Amino acid sequence: MNSQSDLISARRSAMKPDQGHWLLLDTYMLRLLAKPLMVSLAVVMAALLLERLVRLFELLAERGGGAGMVFAMAANLVPHYLGLALPAAFCFSMLMVILRMCEENEMDALEGSGLSIQRIAVPFIGVGVVLALVSVALFGYVQPYSRYAFSAIKHALINSPWDAQVIPGTFIDTGNGMRLSALEVGPEGRKLQNVFVFQVTPDENGEKTVETAITAKTGELIVDKDASKLVLRLKNGITMPTSEDGGTTALEFGSLDISRNFSADAPIFRPRGLSEREMTMDELWNEAKLPGPADRRARMLSEFHARLVRGLSLIFLPLLAVPMGLSAKRTPRWESIALTGVIIIAYHQSIQLLEGFGDLQIINPGPAIWSLGAAFGVFCSWLFFFTKGQGQGMPLRHVFKFFDFVARRIKRLVPERFRPSRQAHNP
Repeated sequence: MNSQSDLISARRSAMKPDQGHWLLLDTYMLRLLAKPLMVSLAVVMAALLLERLVRLFELLAERGGGAGMVFAMAANLVPHYLGLALPAAFCFSMLMVILRMCEENEMDALEGSGLSIQRIAVPFIGVGVVLALVSVALFGYVQPYSRYAFSAIKHALINSPWDAQVIPGTFIDTGNGMRLSALEVGPEGRKLQNVFVFQVTPDENGEKTVETAITAKTGELIVDKDASKLVLRLKNGITMPTSEDGGTTALEFGSLDISRNFSADAPIFRPRGLSEREMTMDELWNEAKLPGPADRRARMLSEFHARLVRGLSLIFLPLLAVPMGLSAKRTPRWESIALTGVIIIAYHQSIQLLEGFGDLQIINPGPAIWSLGAAFGVFCSWLFFFTKGQGQGMPLRHVFKFFDFVARRIKRLVPERFRPSRQAHNP
């Protein structure tokens, strides 16, 4: 009896994976995750930055300045957009990995070898812990400085002193309600031809504004920095002021001088920290403990707790993504992807809603936001630990059954001629 028992124990020990097998499995899972995570982050970041770059270049064309300022502003937007993209990219990357492993029967092989779903997800949980720490650092210490740097560069671009030079075919805001453009410009940027000027000036009573459009064959910019004056000298043109009733009168002129104040110094930008979004976690906590206006202290606390909960929530995303991916074994993939997206968006919007209520002093932001984060963690943990395998013991199976019911009802409403042919799927 003892020899037979020892033999069974020896066989079980031989089947049990050793440390090398665990390391091989974890490395394989991390390699599967790395590519979709990097691709997802790159695609989302590129889409967000390109959309913002278009608007920044429009601002550059309007205000003038170097393209380097635009790229500097875009670089300071990276921490902000990375913090937004990281949770979604991480969650959907894990979801895609699990879906792929289920389709290629790799998950069947792992479960057949005696591995539990919880053990398979260990490397994902480890990545979630690391990314949570990265996210807290981004939200708490990198974003405040990058947000302030972005605002400072934008302020410098908008308020930078104009060098009194015109770029051909570009509208220049010279300040004091005057915009200037010329089709042809001399090498020094101040001899102009085919000039167009649009200016808005107050009337004599100062109650209304008068819009005037001016065209001229030639013009010249004369700058007197000592007297802080800019003079635009136009010749051979037409001025068209708009009357109170909306009518326009065209008046020809041989020579016309337009004088404006001119400053070669840009206004100083405000110091960092006037906005709670530009304060680090330490600064928010210390500022909230100081005596001061109640509404400002409420904004500090709301910002502090919201940042911390958002960052730490990444720890629970593997507990959500893995069960959702496994459920696709017996349900269509789109159901798992759609439901995961709805949960993430609803959670993010709920944090924003509670943060807004905290700013308005309707609720105590600390307990409210942390209660929401705890509820999200409990939900993901329940989903994770009560999922036994592929399509087995799925806690949300009734939700997916409802999705199937709705999909069948919608399919019945579609006319037969618009439905895909079965022969197309089964050649």
